[in-house]
Amino acid sequence: MELKDIASVSGKGGLFKVVKPSRTGVILESMDKHKKKIVAHAHDRVSILDEISIYTTDADGSVALQGVLQTIKKEFGDDPGIDNKSSKEEIMAFLKHILPNYDENQVYPSDVKKLVTWYEIILKEAPEILEDKKEKKNTKKKADKAEDKKDEE
Repeated sequence: MELKDIASVSGKGGLFKVVKPSRTGVILESMDKHKKKIVAHAHDRVSILDEISIYTTDADGSVALQGVLQTIKKEFGDDPGIDNKSSKEEIMAFLKHILPNYDENQVYPSDVKKLVTWYEIILKEAPEILEDKKEKKNTKKKADKAEDKKDEE
């Protein structure tokens, strides 16, 4: 699974796996233990995670969500040390640690709470998203070499 396969729906908690388009919208499946399916219609505000970024003060102006999630994984592993019930100060200090140049005027504590919640869901339901693409390639190359070695024997 990739971030382009995951959506957030305004007004609905959690994340949803994009199943397929329908005549009236898109069919989504919740990424929790219930796996409830819903149809998001044209009037629903659906955001694909691959298209989300966090505002920064550098020349680029933003950093893709994928990079931020991978930084959290690299820095904190399976436990970011905070949750969406942490204080505003803790949450903003957490973001300052992983993304020192975030734009303080455009990124709110509620955004960071959502980020932490999404990280926990992705960690549980689709951990492959959090792997660095370079690491994936290196792991695949090592596996291919090991397989070639077995074939030679």
